[in-house]
Amino acid sequence: MSHSSRAAGLAALLAVSACSPTFNWRELRLDGTPLQALLPCKPESATRAVPLAGTPTELHMHSCEAGGLRFAVAWADVGDVAQVPVALAAWRSASLQAIRVVPPPVDDSSTQWGVTVAGAPAVQGVSAQGQDPQGQPVQTRAAYFAQGTQVYQAAVYGAKLSDEAVDGFFAGLRLSGP
Repeated sequence: MSHSSRAAGLAALLAVSACSPTFNWRELRLDGTPLQALLPCKPESATRAVPLAGTPTELHMHSCEAGGLRFAVAWADVGDVAQVPVALAAWRSASLQAIRVVPPPVDDSSTQWGVTVAGAPAVQGVSAQGQDPQGQPVQTRAAYFAQGTQVYQAAVYGAKLSDEAVDGFFAGLRLSGP
C-alpha cells in the first residue's frame, strides 16, 4: 500500500471514528515483533502454547471487542523459515475450523479476500461465514502473513461486519523492515 493510500485510509478512519464514539482507535506495538496495529478498543493480551503445524508453539494474542465486533492480532515464531508456509496454512485451516467452515484447498478462491498489509511481501486474505461456538452466525475477515520466522494473523469477527471498521483495522497494520 502506498504512503498516500495509507494516509487516505487513516484519514477516512479518523473521520469515521469522529462520528462514532464506539471505536476508540489506538496504536498497538507488538513487543518482540516489527508489527504495529490500530485497534478500536483497549486490547487484552494472552500467551499460550498451541500445536501449530504439529509443533508446540507459543502464540501471542491481543484482542478486544467494540461495536459488536471482535478485533484480534496474533503472532508466533516458528523458528525456521522453511516452516512458515506450513504454519500459515495450518493456522488458516484451524481458524476456519474454529468457526465451523471446512477449509477449502489453498487454490480454491471461495474464501480468498484481497487485502494488503504495509511492509508484508505476501498476504493471504480470508473472508468466510460460519458459526461461533454457540451456533450463532459469524463472519470473519482475516489476513495471514509473515516476516522471517514470525507468522501473523489479524482478524475481525462478528455477526455482521462493518466495512468501515474492517477497512480501518486492516489499513492500520504495518510491518517495519526486517
